[in-house]
Amino acid sequence: MVHLLVEISRFTLIIFFAIYTYDCFAALKPKISAKRQRRIYRRQTALLFMILFNAYAVILAVTMDIRILLLFAAEIVFFAVTIGVYQFFYPNASRSLVNNMCMLLAIGFIILTRLDLDKAIKQFIIACAAVVITCFIPVIVAKLKGLQRLTWVYAVVGLAGLAIVAVAATPEYGANLSLKIGPLSIQPSEFIKIIFVLFCSSMLTISTEFKHVVKTTVIAALHVLILVASKDLGGALIFLVTYLAMLYVATRQPGYLFLGIAAGVVAAIAAYFMFAHVRTRVIAWKDPLSVIDDAGYQVCQSLFAIGTGGWFGSGLYQGMPNKIPVVSKDFIFAAISEEMGGVFALCLIFVCISCLLMFFNIAMQMKDMFYKLIALGLATMYGTQVFLTLGGVIKFIPSTGVTLPLVSYGGSSLLASMILFAIIQGLYVLHMNEGEMHESIKKKKRK
Repeated sequence: MVHLLVEISRFTLIIFFAIYTYDCFAALKPKISAKRQRRIYRRQTALLFMILFNAYAVILAVTMDIRILLLFAAEIVFFAVTIGVYQFFYPNASRSLVNNMCMLLAIGFIILTRLDLDKAIKQFIIACAAVVITCFIPVIVAKLKGLQRLTWVYAVVGLAGLAIVAVAATPEYGANLSLKIGPLSIQPSEFIKIIFVLFCSSMLTISTEFKHVVKTTVIAALHVLILVASKDLGGALIFLVTYLAMLYVATRQPGYLFLGIAAGVVAAIAAYFMFAHVRTRVIAWKDPLSVIDDAGYQVCQSLFAIGTGGWFGSGLYQGMPNKIPVVSKDFIFAAISEEMGGVFALCLIFVCISCLLMFFNIAMQMKDMFYKLIALGLATMYGTQVFLTLGGVIKFIPSTGVTLPLVSYGGSSLLASMILFAIIQGLYVLHMNEGEMHESIKKKKRK
């Protein structure tokens, strides 16, 4: 009976998620009516709960652990409250982003529950706290124009935070990433990424003259160099790509972009010769089978898992994702591909792409340059992080040790990602409110 349930769920999960993914793009059509959009969003919400019910029915049937039932009930309440809060307090918020955020969280909860129930419970508790913290952010962003005046506060906090990590963090997988405060482990760079975007947006809004650009670039370069000193090269690359995108949009000078890319290439070559763990990852990327007993083991297990799962997956608890080192963090996409299937994994990628398109769309619609650069920077940051994670898992690029936003295990990554989504929501609400205000003024003028 359990085996039959697993087999059925393999296909129903894919069908539900494929419909949801199609709706992500259907809702973004330019000429779609508001009534049809609302119908799509309601269907997406229903599909979210159907996916949760389907997956947790299988997990409960296999494990017979009563905690699974309690966790499922708690998650249903969590998602209902999260969606309800945004609908009630932010009627102009983007329902598409709210639904996608909840869906990515749900997939993370499901696969973490399958991998390690204790980690799944911790992740869920952090998500609950994150919703409480981030539900106030949209109104702060929409009302507080003074954020632009805190330029040097952002710089000092960012540089000081990264410097503390470089000096005091405990080395983990060859890099200084986390600070341990009692039982808690915090990765400050996840939050400093957002502060870094605020700093760059503020500086580039003030002026784009050469001297000012040089000053901004020096501060941005210090962030990157401290990360390199901490051996957090994945984080350094995200900071670099984000700054170059923001600099190009603010100045419209291709020369700055080409110089930045050249500097990044030189820095990557230097890092290869300076750090042993970077050389190890490059060797594992070039030919993992030749070093399968050592450096290439993680990548090989990831590729074996993806290949074993095929298009439709082996089914929950029918694969061996726990054989992949650090599977709940850097390589969670491989676990999803193995047991939920390649089609499900592709849908996950497309959901991330739809989020990215929404981010860039909001950036283009913002009239204020400060807010426009914030949206652009956060969009670039999100897209780069997703690319680095997926690229490392499928051996497209060397592994960088970067997590998949909202899906991978990790409290700092989860909270930072939800803050990022909340800021984008604040910008979207601001844009919609301004649009309604302009429409109201036009109507008064007509009268």
